[in-house]
Parts: sequence; structure tokens; C-alpha cells
Amino acid sequence: MPEIPAEQPYRGQRAALATQHGKARALAPPLLRRLGLIAYPVAVDTDQFGTFTGSISRTATAPQAALAKARAGMAASGLTLGLASEGSFGSHPWLPFGAGGVETLAFVDVQRGLELTVSAVSRRTNFAHHEVADGGDIAPFLARIGFPAHALVVKDPGGTLLATGLQNMDALSALAWPGNRLETDMRAHLNPTRMAAIRALAGRLAARLAAPCPACSSPGWGEVDLARGLPCSSCAQPTQWVVAIIDGCTVCDHRETRPRADAVTAASPASCDWCNP
Repeated sequence: MPEIPAEQPYRGQRAALATQHGKARALAPPLLRRLGLIAYPVAVDTDQFGTFTGSISRTATAPQAALAKARAGMAASGLTLGLASEGSFGSHPWLPFGAGGVETLAFVDVQRGLELTVSAVSRRTNFAHHEVADGGDIAPFLARIGFPAHALVVKDPGGTLLATGLQNMDALSALAWPGNRLETDMRAHLNPTRMAAIRALAGRLAARLAAPCPACSSPGWGEVDLARGLPCSSCAQPTQWVVAIIDGCTVCDHRETRPRADAVTAASPASCDWCNP
């Protein structure tokens, strides 16, 4: 184990990692290196919380689903620490016509009464689909999404699932009929791009758990909300731009406000509802 400061509260402890898609190889290294926390994989049917293919709908939000997975792993293992991941993919939140993804990690510490989620918009994702056309060439699509390192899902024109986890060209060719739909398989163990995003977010979770609350010393101090209302540079009316960051503790609910890191003090009139209604 790396040399971890003795004051780290999770040094040498195990957290149940609910996964059936090999996420330990992404999550374990940052948590062990920064905290000495051991991500202990627990076989849990995480599909019960929703699938990317749509065969089981996710009825909760991503943070809620991640927390539910973490609790399921704790129940299955008997451990008092839990860890889980959840991903959401669709249109990019601010890039028109682009695909985007949001990764969420959840951490639960029953003994401290701590429930923490951290999320990040994926900077890179290969989330995409392609309708096979009569006489069309699927090679450009395959190159763009990184096949065969990244697997594919195939559905028929009616949306019936024909195959998942395809990484073999012969098997894919047998299903690449006109009208069928090819989709990227977004399960982490079959999507290296997503696995890299999960690992990066694990580093953020580790940093968050390494930060104690200034009021009660519980781990997990960090950003919990944003204060909006940055004044317009032209008319000084409040806008939807962020004016400050609100840090907080999920155990004692202590809150502190800090200014934006970039020191921006005014918003562009283009974003002002008064100047640009």
C-alpha cells in the first residue's frame, strides 16, 4: 500500500464497490493512492437500476441510482463503506448537435452518516448510433467510435435488442443489415473512453474525501452548490452566471461561500436577460 498519512480516516479500510462491469480497475488506483482506501468489488446485479440498452428503465436520477448501487453493495458484503458509479449519455449540455455524458460516483459511510456524490460532464465520449443503410459503408462509423476496442449494441428496426458487447467484425457483419441500428455499448468494461472518465472522477472523489469539514472534521468537504447572479457588465442586473461557489459538509450541513477561482466579477451583456431578452 502507498504511504498514506495516518490521519486519513479511510486508511486501510474497504469500501464495497457494487459493479458487474469491471470498474475496480478505474476506481481502485486513485482511491488507494490518495486515501489508502481499498475498493472491494462486490458482485451486484446493477442492471436492476437501469440499463443503457433501455431493456430496464432507470427511474431514479443518476446520483440516486449510484447511491442505491452503493447501498446494495454494502448489503451484499456487510461492509459499512459503499462505492458505486452511474453514467448518463445523450445530447451534450452546451455543445449543439454534440454527444455528451455525465459520470457520477457515490460514496456512503454509514458510521459517519455520510452520503456523497460527485459528478462531471465527460470531456470525451464515443456515445453514438448509426442506422445501417442499403449499400452503405459502416467503416467510417466504426472508426469514429473506436471499434473493436469499444463494443457495439445492435437493434432491429423495431428496437428489439439483437446483440450486445460486439467486438468481432464477423459477428457484426452478420447483423449489419439495412435498417438495423448500431449503438455504442456504454458499459464501462466494454468502453475504454468511459473507463478513463470514471478514473478521472475517482481522483476528484479521493480529493474530496481527503478534505475534512472545518466545522466537524468529517471527510468530504467541498462544492455542494453554486450561487448565481453575477452582475451584467453593462446594466449591473443579476444574470444566471455563477457569482460564488458554496462548499459544504454532508454530515453537519456546515456551509461556506468562496469567490470564483477565475476572479471574473461581471457577466457579458449577451447573457443578460435585461440587455439581451
